Amino acid sequence: MRGYTGNKDDYLSGLSRVEDEVRGLRQMIDDGSYCIEVLTRISAATAALREVSLGLVDEHLKHCVADAIADGGDSGADKVREATDAIARLVKS
Repeated sequence: MRGYTGNKDDYLSGLSRVEDEVRGLRQMIDDGSYCIEVLTRISAATAALREVSLGLVDEHLKHCVADAIADGGDSGADKVREATDAIARLVKS
């Protein structure tokens, strides 16, 4: 079971919001909407993705990383490195 399983519905809802924002963007471009309005909508879509991403990072740290550290051995360090790499990718995007 994944750490986010308990909040799966929240993540699915957040992703639905992202889908709605992107569909709205497609429609705005198709309709020839003003550039700034499109950029504002892109910002909303980005924020929705960021919210889902941060929630998943939090769940990963609380569950996957914490469990690996509690188990001992190298798996804890591996999970921390994995989380650090994922956070670095998110920061770059």
